[in-house]
Amino acid sequence: MSDKNNSGFEEPRAVRRQQGKELRKEVPRSSHGGWAPAADRPDPIGILQAQDAGRVERLLPIKYGRMVASPFAFLRGSAAVMAADLANTPTSGIHVQLCGDAHISNFGVFATPERQLVFDVNDFDETLPGPWEWDLKRLVASAIVAGRENGFSGKRCRRIATSIVETYGTAMENLAQARTLDVWYYYVAAEKVVKAFERSSKKGLKQVEKMFHKAERKTQEQTLAKLTQIEDGRRRFISDPPLLVPLRELLSEEQKDAVSKDQVLAMWEDYLASLPADRRHLLRRFRMADAALRVGGVGSVGTRCTILLMQGGAQDDAIILQQKEAGASVLEQFWPTSTYESPAQRVVEGQKLMQASSDIFLGWHESTFADRHLYWRQLKDMKGSMDVALLNKGDFETYVQVCATCLARAHARSGDAAAIAGYIGGGGPLAEAIANFGFAYADQTLKDHQALQEAIDSGRIVAETGV
Repeated sequence: MSDKNNSGFEEPRAVRRQQGKELRKEVPRSSHGGWAPAADRPDPIGILQAQDAGRVERLLPIKYGRMVASPFAFLRGSAAVMAADLANTPTSGIHVQLCGDAHISNFGVFATPERQLVFDVNDFDETLPGPWEWDLKRLVASAIVAGRENGFSGKRCRRIATSIVETYGTAMENLAQARTLDVWYYYVAAEKVVKAFERSSKKGLKQVEKMFHKAERKTQEQTLAKLTQIEDGRRRFISDPPLLVPLRELLSEEQKDAVSKDQVLAMWEDYLASLPADRRHLLRRFRMADAALRVGGVGSVGTRCTILLMQGGAQDDAIILQQKEAGASVLEQFWPTSTYESPAQRVVEGQKLMQASSDIFLGWHESTFADRHLYWRQLKDMKGSMDVALLNKGDFETYVQVCATCLARAHARSGDAAAIAGYIGGGGPLAEAIANFGFAYADQTLKDHQALQEAIDSGRIVAETGV
């Protein structure tokens, strides 16, 4: 569906809204509800193992140990499996910049450059243009899987699922009516999240206030105190294998000798070139003092993730940057729409397009030591997340509604809010359909999680739990 006239400008909103409404005739909203695994559905364990190629092999048991912990943990780490399943589902044909992995734990709080706390989508490893329905369906399915683990009834899980779609639709309708710049500037501030939970329960309010307070305390100073120590008058990373290992312990003397200062500087300058001039000026006030390999996340475990200690002009003047390996999005096999030669640039540009405000040091480079692409950002700078397992049914519903609002805002920045709002309409039929999809996919997730457990029991997969 085209949203531009011959002059290259967008058609009036009323026209695009009607175009979205007309799409219901081609793709009825009820069609989003039917889902069943295809007869030739690929083996989910095989899909996960295919992703392991090129990853750090000794870390893979940690990945599978984390994924087998629960069906929700499995879903978190299996975006590639769900992408393959979504590829066979109906779509309206309206595309946005997708998160690609929009489960309920990929939302959280972080600080803007002005040091104001906001709540937003916070993971973009799989970002790519594609059908807006895919993100929404993953959000709903994840909420049902997590809700079941929290002990919620089927009736409550259905209410949670429909409320996600209805909230997304309401937010999209409001954004479709807003001025263009207002859509771009809109963000979900900490105070708005607090007010939402004030209407829920005192227990939920305490949880969200705890999340924000923890984020406020998680400054660079706290991160430095936790991950580094002073040795012989200089600050260095501590050693806490296997989750944090300084490179000085990983590299042999031969490997150290093979890496020249010029190569490191070339890598650094390549990264700086991806930043605005003022950020380059700022970072040149720091020098690289130490580096370590760090393990985090679930599905991304095994990809190369290095943290760099950047020393300023005094011993207590330092920051930690993280560089993380980026590969092809799990969506690219089905929507090969990336316009970037570098997967890391895809992640960075996708994040900037979807987030209301992004890390000032977000950038990328191509490794000179291997054919790898890495994106950069600050580590743990005023960031926090909600432990959804601690939420009761009312608070859980409030939380996922906030997530749905953030997702709609992210989609409206890159997509056609008027057309999407026109397609959704009142929201009831679509909400019921996607809830049906979510329940069917939650059932499939249980089976896939069991398949992983069986693969571990048989020795096909090696898992290390509790790490």
